[in-house]
Amino acid sequence: MSSLSGVKQACYGRGSTKGRCHEAFVCPALALLLTVSTAQSAELKVLSGNGAKAAVRELCSQFERATGNKIDLRFEVNSDLKKKIDAGESFDVAVLNPPVIDALIKDGNIVAGSRADIGRAGLGVAVRAGAPKPDISSVDAFKRTLLAAKAVAYPGKGASGLYFVSLLDRMGIKVEMQSRLKPMAAEDTVEVVARGEADMVVVVSTRITGVPGVDVVGPIPAELQTKIGFAAGLAASAKEPDAAKALIRFLTAPSAAATLKAKGVEPAS
Repeated sequence: MSSLSGVKQACYGRGSTKGRCHEAFVCPALALLLTVSTAQSAELKVLSGNGAKAAVRELCSQFERATGNKIDLRFEVNSDLKKKIDAGESFDVAVLNPPVIDALIKDGNIVAGSRADIGRAGLGVAVRAGAPKPDISSVDAFKRTLLAAKAVAYPGKGASGLYFVSLLDRMGIKVEMQSRLKPMAAEDTVEVVARGEADMVVVVSTRITGVPGVDVVGPIPAELQTKIGFAAGLAASAKEPDAAKALIRFLTAPSAAATLKAKGVEPAS
C-alpha cells in the first residue's frame, strides 16, 4: 500500500471515495503527508511522562503508520525527564504536564509558543482483578477505605502521587496512613496491585488504562478531585523540527479525540 493510500484510509476510512474533512479543517494525516512526504522518513525522539502512556503510545503508532516516520518513544516521570532535558538530553518532542512544559520553555529548552495541550484526567482507584470493589462514593467512604487497607500504592514522584499525599493531610489521616502507604516507581505503580502486593492504587486514571490484572473502582470523590494535564512541546534543538511539529498537530487534532477518550483522557477543548 502506498503512503498516500494509507493516509487516505487514516483520513476517510476504508472504502470511502468522498472526503469528510470540513473546508476549515485538513485531516491531520493528510496534512502530515503534505508536510513530510517530500523528504526521507524522519526518526523522532519523544520524551513522555507516564500519565497518558496508553494514549500517547497509541497515537504515536497511528502517526508512524500514517507518515512512515519512526518514533523512539521513552516514558519516565516528569521530574526525571525535566532533569535530563536540563542536563542536555536530546529530543524532538516532549509530552509532559503543562507546568513542566512551561518551565522548559522559560529555560529555553522548548520553543516558545509551541506548547499544545492534549488533554487531562482525574485521579482514580483500582484494585486487583476479582477483588471486592471498596466504597469510594463519598469523602467519608474514601477515608474509611483508605484506613482499612493494608497497603495503598501511589506514584512516589508523579504529580498525581504528590497530590494524593496532600489529600491525606487535607482529610486528616496523614499520620494514620504512613504505615499503609506504598510509594512506587512510575512503571510499577499499578502493576504492584496486579501482583497482589498492594490492596489498591490511587493514581491518575489514565495510568490504570490497559494494565492487566486490575479492576477500576472509579474516580476519587468529586470534592477531592483534581485534573492532571498533558501537553506537548517542540524541542529548541529538535533534529527533525518539521516532522516534530506534524506530530504535535497529530496529537492535538480533533481526530485524536476518539483515541484519547478511549484511553481515559479528556481531550483539550
